[in-house]
Amino acid sequence: MNSILLTHTYYLRFDQKSWDAMQPYPPLGTLYAASVLRQNGYQPALFDPMLAESERQWELALEKHQPRFAIFYEDNFNYLSKMCLLRMRQAAFQMIAAARQKGCVVLVCGADASDHAEEYLRSGANYVLVGEGEATLIELLGHLEGRSGPSPENILGLAYLRDDLLQCTPRRPDIRDLDAIPFPAWDLLDIQAYRAAWLKNHAYFSVNVVTTRGCPYHCNWCAKPIWGQRYNSRSPENVVAELKWLQKNFAPDHIWFADDIFGLKPGWLEKFAQLAEKEGLHIPFKCLSRADLLARPGEVAALQRAGAKTVWIGAESGSQKILDAMDKGTRVEQIAQVSRLLHSHGIEVGFFLQFGYPGETLEDIEKTLQLVRDCSPDDIGISVSYPMPGTKFFEAVQAQMGVRQNWYDSNDLAMLYQGPFSTAFYRQLHSLVHHEFRARKAYRQLRRQTTLPVALRSVLRLAFNLAAWPAARWRLNRLARQANPPLQLPHLAPEQAAAPTPQESG
Repeated sequence: MNSILLTHTYYLRFDQKSWDAMQPYPPLGTLYAASVLRQNGYQPALFDPMLAESERQWELALEKHQPRFAIFYEDNFNYLSKMCLLRMRQAAFQMIAAARQKGCVVLVCGADASDHAEEYLRSGANYVLVGEGEATLIELLGHLEGRSGPSPENILGLAYLRDDLLQCTPRRPDIRDLDAIPFPAWDLLDIQAYRAAWLKNHAYFSVNVVTTRGCPYHCNWCAKPIWGQRYNSRSPENVVAELKWLQKNFAPDHIWFADDIFGLKPGWLEKFAQLAEKEGLHIPFKCLSRADLLARPGEVAALQRAGAKTVWIGAESGSQKILDAMDKGTRVEQIAQVSRLLHSHGIEVGFFLQFGYPGETLEDIEKTLQLVRDCSPDDIGISVSYPMPGTKFFEAVQAQMGVRQNWYDSNDLAMLYQGPFSTAFYRQLHSLVHHEFRARKAYRQLRRQTTLPVALRSVLRLAFNLAAWPAARWRLNRLARQANPPLQLPHLAPEQAAAPTPQESG
């Protein structure tokens, strides 16, 4: 028997888009909570739903461990957990009910629970840990076990019901010394199941690491229920020590640095690159950054030396009007500049694109499409503006929102407020943009010296996407004409989409 059974509620199988992609990453937030529990004398067990079939396996884990405490500690570094998808909330409520039926005291920590604490409490949770949860968790367990510590009303960052009324204590200050937190409790994880999934589907094995917590920027659509506007960073020495441990014990082929922003502090990337070179760490990685940060002298060169394979940029839009409305703090020309710079250093570029922000017109959409054509990113991710509690964007459109305020899964793309166009329009735009992007990418691949099998696959991709594109554009224009006044996307012939721009051909 384990007195503590730790879990989270992100089932890869319940998000079809992610299941098809099959790129499972361990729940770092949950594993950090486990390591802090151990640091304080507890010995938690772990149920990891990432590759599980259903909530039934949670019930079997409860029967096996018979815990006194069931702790739902979400991976707050997983952006899909931060999106608060309805299917995962359903799983959480079902798992909470199963734990209560077994007589467990239920503790919950995560972005959705921080935003909707009362809903989780009325669904059976005894306590919700609001915001960053490790210190709150240790104090609360100390009280519940009669070890020591304050009573709930004196524990910061806690929500609970008393006499059927919601009680919330003040916010707890964030942990600033991240080096003091032990490495994630990797040994609790079935790492071989992750390895097998990666090797089967991608022929390489990737694991995730975080070097920071939070983001100090002010994008007005970005929800920050855990760390707010704060940003704290591990030292380069501490990160390199973890990478050495991972290399020795798991030998990953690739690393995903899952930070909101990687290498924000001036000089951090340079120091990290120096230490990685000194230790002989040559693990390719992907990370997320900002165009204005990458434009700083020496940043891209340091990323190259450290082993960066892919850098994702929150490009969002090719319209400066929309970037300014978002309070993004970047300029379109910076996006183009750093894309060229990254490519010149042999680093792949990924663009996150966001459509549907208030005030966006077809002209703004076309500017975004042109940005993609001009910059030739190696990958793109497309989303629709998604109002989340606690943001200026949410406050601005809240009166337009209905009962449903979350996507069901990550492929939903529903317009949750009265946006510029309909949900059907943005789903069709998603399809159109991908057809064009894939056609152009296949064309570029054909222009390179490559093997015959790769060339044949490129020809097939090019032919398929060019064939699908006219109908996709026609459907999009039909949906656009339903706007008031009627509008239409600028015409672009399929052969123009496949043809290289001067930047590509030069």
